[in-house]
Amino acid sequence: MPSKINHIGIAVPDIEAAAEFYTKHLGLELGGVEEVADQKVKVAFLPVGEVRIELVQPTSPESPVAKFLERNGPGFHHIAYQVDDVAAEVERLKAEGVRMVDQTPRSGAHNTRIAFVHPKASGGVLTELVQEMGE
Repeated sequence: MPSKINHIGIAVPDIEAAAEFYTKHLGLELGGVEEVADQKVKVAFLPVGEVRIELVQPTSPESPVAKFLERNGPGFHHIAYQVDDVAAEVERLKAEGVRMVDQTPRSGAHNTRIAFVHPKASGGVLTELVQEMGE
């Protein structure tokens, strides 16, 4: 079961330009920018207390985030919940008939294992499950 909100994902066409609002006007610190090649995105985290804002920029027109930006423009993309065992959560949700984007966990940014719940299963909100793997 989720223990907390890990991050809130915001789809952006340009991380550096989007980060300026958060750093200059809100005083947040931009964490490292990381490319997640298999997801065709570049991500950056901005910590706010225990939660982080994740800016997500597509690196390819084939990226699901690029398609999201084409349909919706920049803005809220997903909410991510932290779990202790993402594989067990995926299996539990599938057993309960929950529609999943990911049938098995995959590697995520910042040394995590992740899986997405389909937005049609969660009231239209793309939901990510995140397991932090440690250093």
